[in-house]
Amino acid sequence: MLRLKRSRYAASQKLFAASSRILPGGVDSPVRAFKSVGGTPLFIDRARGARIQDVDGHTYIDYVMSWGPLIHGHAPKGLLKALAATAARGTSFGAPTELETRLAQRVAMLMPSMERVRFVSSGTEAAMSAIRVARAATRRDRILKFEGCYHGHADPFLVQAGSGALTLGVPTSPGVPAAAAADTLLARYNDLPSVDAIVTRHANEIAAIIVEPIAGNIGVVPPRDGFLQGLREICDRANVLLIFDEVISGFRASAGGAQRLFGVRPDLTCPGKIIGGGLPVGAYGGRASLMEMVAPAGPVYQAGTLSGNPLAMTAGLWSLGELSPKLYRHLAKLGARLASGLADAAREAGVELQVNAFGSLVTPFFTSTPVRDLQSAMQSDSAMYGKFFQGMLARGVYPPPSQFEAWFISGAHTERDIDMTVTAARGALKNLGI
Repeated sequence: MLRLKRSRYAASQKLFAASSRILPGGVDSPVRAFKSVGGTPLFIDRARGARIQDVDGHTYIDYVMSWGPLIHGHAPKGLLKALAATAARGTSFGAPTELETRLAQRVAMLMPSMERVRFVSSGTEAAMSAIRVARAATRRDRILKFEGCYHGHADPFLVQAGSGALTLGVPTSPGVPAAAAADTLLARYNDLPSVDAIVTRHANEIAAIIVEPIAGNIGVVPPRDGFLQGLREICDRANVLLIFDEVISGFRASAGGAQRLFGVRPDLTCPGKIIGGGLPVGAYGGRASLMEMVAPAGPVYQAGTLSGNPLAMTAGLWSLGELSPKLYRHLAKLGARLASGLADAAREAGVELQVNAFGSLVTPFFTSTPVRDLQSAMQSDSAMYGKFFQGMLARGVYPPPSQFEAWFISGAHTERDIDMTVTAARGALKNLGI
């Protein structure tokens, strides 16, 4: 009798079949569905340090790291101990705690532009709320964003958005009212003349320019020299507010975010999940005069039952407290090692590959042309990335399941992990059949 070979991912396939009967697409966030890389999404059972384990028992070196916030790796002992102590006293009160004040003070110390801070539960809430403050302060309605930059799934941002929207091939989502989209103006990332032209044409209509100072949702794309400084000058000239979406770059690029590295002070900043050590949290903040407009200090309404909950605040205090120059040197060294290793492996295999990197963020693009914006990112061969992704999984490495995402390195990764990853990439690239 012929026996069918049991699938390597049988348990994940069974769970995905069950989840698909109750969750839209079987997942709670689109990029998890493996739509652009093929196959069944892996269901993860546990993780520790730089490794995750799926329900079929396979272990992988992880470069998703919960999409960035796990800068210290999975389940560090110090964090687990701190969370256990806090949870024993209660998980949520819907009332103020000292933890909120302490974490806000820590954030403001690291990012001095955030003179006042409001905690929320996601990056989407943070960006949405910052825009509301900017509109109230300027009494203008329009915003300017950049093609491919992703600021969450609020209506004004789902116009030429990056991240999962690109993965699904739906840059502008159905369900977004035309009126909401009409108030969003688009410029080209790393292209100051395109910004200047739009601001000149709509100077009295634009409340804010919002930008990822280091683009991370079309893959990693660092800013060109002078780009961020140029945005600051344009905003000052036109009395437009500058908002830095540092959900990815905040505390990743440096302890003070991209704004400290590049010496540009935004009016408002949106850091993300990293300030909660991987728990659901986000924040927005900026000049005191702007943030004092937020209720109950002012008339701009924004609220959230779980905002500032004790567990997220505890995780944030622990995570930010563990940042150090030594950690950033380690991350930069590993990032450079991974980027050069991937580039070398591609050359050996005869594969056209561009590797963008910034500190602990890396993205390999399957294209022969440099990637500096959405248009050049879209030249990348995403089908080729899907084959590469599957080859890496088979060799014990878990990269992001999309061409248009960053690979995240943590303090738990080692040089040996990087070398093992490069060895896996060498094998995966050779098997692409080019």
